[in-house]
Amino acid sequence: MKILVIDDDIELCDLLREYLEQEGFTVAALHEAKDGLAAALSGDHDFLILDVMLPGCNGFDLLRQLRHFSAIPVIMLTARGDEIDRIVGLELGADDYLPKPFNPRELVARIRAIQRRGEHGSGVRPAAPGKIVADDITLDLGTRTVYQKETKVVLTAVEFSLLHALIKRIGQVITREDLAQEVLGRKLELFDRSIDVHISSLRKKLGHQLHGVERIKAIRGVGYLYARTAKVS
Repeated sequence: MKILVIDDDIELCDLLREYLEQEGFTVAALHEAKDGLAAALSGDHDFLILDVMLPGCNGFDLLRQLRHFSAIPVIMLTARGDEIDRIVGLELGADDYLPKPFNPRELVARIRAIQRRGEHGSGVRPAAPGKIVADDITLDLGTRTVYQKETKVVLTAVEFSLLHALIKRIGQVITREDLAQEVLGRKLELFDRSIDVHISSLRKKLGHQLHGVERIKAIRGVGYLYARTAKVS
């Protein structure tokens, strides 16, 4: 897998390149937003590690522009303890975040978790090999694409995995902690709103209701469920 690192900390980039290459990844590093955006849009990379603070253009602006054209998985590097940066990054389409300073092993774990593909579950019917259907939503697990009726819905890697986790257990409540483990590959931290922000994004992209029923329901103090309706087959 080819990873692009965009961070103006040259020493950190060198350390990440050395560590990630030992883990079998191919790594390129850039230090300015303009060059980084062009490289991220080139299609030459499979994953992006993006710092919030960049000269000339911050990481949020870069991510906002990137998401108009690309669903490449993104982990944002944020200042430790800056919860606002984390939430903003997730709302703009980042798949996950990692506060600085961090252990490179944790970064590798999060990269692999985002790339992991879930297995088929129950609650929906197979539409074709590698596809599952629930109401107006079709998930193609092979290409990791989603269609709402005939329209393609562009989701990030984590959003796809989250939707898959919910739909394969349609009508069942899944705790936020279980969703975090399955989708993000990690435990939720104290006051961690990652799952909630990704759920909010899914609701916006898919619509809040279907047949008068709330599509993704929040179960207060527990988690979420993808609601079963009369149209499920």
